[in-house]
Amino acid sequence: MKLSARIAAPVTALVLAGLTATACAPQTSDGKAATDEKSGTLRVWLFQEVANTPKEQVVDAAVAAFEQQHKGAKVEVEYIPVDTRAQRIKAAFNDPKSAPDLIEYGNTDTAGYVKDGGLADISAEFGAWADAKDTDPTAKASVTVDGRIYGAPLFVGVRALYYRTDVFKDLGLSAPKTQDELVSTAKKIHKAEPDLYGIAVGGAYTYGAMPFIWANGGELATEEGGSYKAAINSEAARKGIAAYTSLFGDDNCPAAKCAQMGGNATVTAFASGKAAMAIGGDFSHAAVEAGSVMGKYAVVPLPGVTAGSIAPAFAGGNNIGVMKSSSHRTLAIDLMKSLAGKETQGKLFDAMGFLPTYTDVRADAARKQPFVKPFIDSLGAGAKFVPASPGWGKIDASLVLPTMFQEVVSGRKDVNAASDDAAEKMDEAFASAGR
Repeated sequence: MKLSARIAAPVTALVLAGLTATACAPQTSDGKAATDEKSGTLRVWLFQEVANTPKEQVVDAAVAAFEQQHKGAKVEVEYIPVDTRAQRIKAAFNDPKSAPDLIEYGNTDTAGYVKDGGLADISAEFGAWADAKDTDPTAKASVTVDGRIYGAPLFVGVRALYYRTDVFKDLGLSAPKTQDELVSTAKKIHKAEPDLYGIAVGGAYTYGAMPFIWANGGELATEEGGSYKAAINSEAARKGIAAYTSLFGDDNCPAAKCAQMGGNATVTAFASGKAAMAIGGDFSHAAVEAGSVMGKYAVVPLPGVTAGSIAPAFAGGNNIGVMKSSSHRTLAIDLMKSLAGKETQGKLFDAMGFLPTYTDVRADAARKQPFVKPFIDSLGAGAKFVPASPGWGKIDASLVLPTMFQEVVSGRKDVNAASDDAAEKMDEAFASAGR
């Protein structure tokens, strides 16, 4: 039984690409392979994690099971750096002969990759797949464009509120139950403990800020007739922007230090004992456990505007997609099911802490590891997603929303002016993308 080959060296990858090109099936005019071969070698690109060995072991087991069930099929897995994924994947779209059969991709990239013609429509196969019936609706939305399915969700990531139980106990505080309480509690803590941020926030932490916008009834954009229009400058969205940016200042997290911080920096501040609260993901748990606050913190869902409500969280995560150019479509879809199926997702949670996208598997995970409950509660309360437009990639890469937040916290612009400018840039990106 042949286990997956892990190809790491760039030179080796180029050699393999060259070898594959000579044997690749011809393409049709729309980028689809003209054949659907039932044997041969399938190439897979997965993301390289910081500590990748546990992921490799789970993937190896899934590949071995697939090869056992598909005689004559071999699988080669290459782990690619996340920070260069865009260049690698776009190059594969432009040169189908060198492209892999399957890719792991971030769920905010779905619409852009579909527009580029890189991902195969697997709606029929997904609909007939037994595991898929238990897919969380938000995770399913992350592989859906215009009602068609372009992959299988692999894991979901969601954020909640980490807070220092020792600090709260010393100051006689309880976990905030509303957004206003969150703001006032943060400022009380910083006043009592000037060396601590009440809550670590970042001007470049887009996904930490989005729940404030959504909790106040705002949206990033609205869709009508298949096209998106920015809504970041609506009155409701502006209330959320004002709430989030009110946390920047000398009474909590000074703008001079916090305006440039992103999500990783805010979690690091909390884990190292420099903040009493932070908005972090289920995927931040290991980093916090490795920090100086281990055993001195708890996690609750990020509160909404009214008591007892939960602010909608951004549903991040990754998917597995079949390349439109694959000459092994049927095999590739079967391999996708093996890599993203219930059994593998359960093992990935045990090995990596990746939150499963199946509601039943996720419930099992919560029973095994109680720390995930606040994150599951956040998902259950109604997580949200970015606009399913190929223009979102440009908006994200151009730092449109971080720039807006930073302009407000620096005092260069007020909320109205900054949000109007952001909306204009977003509409330009939507228009240039065709929707």
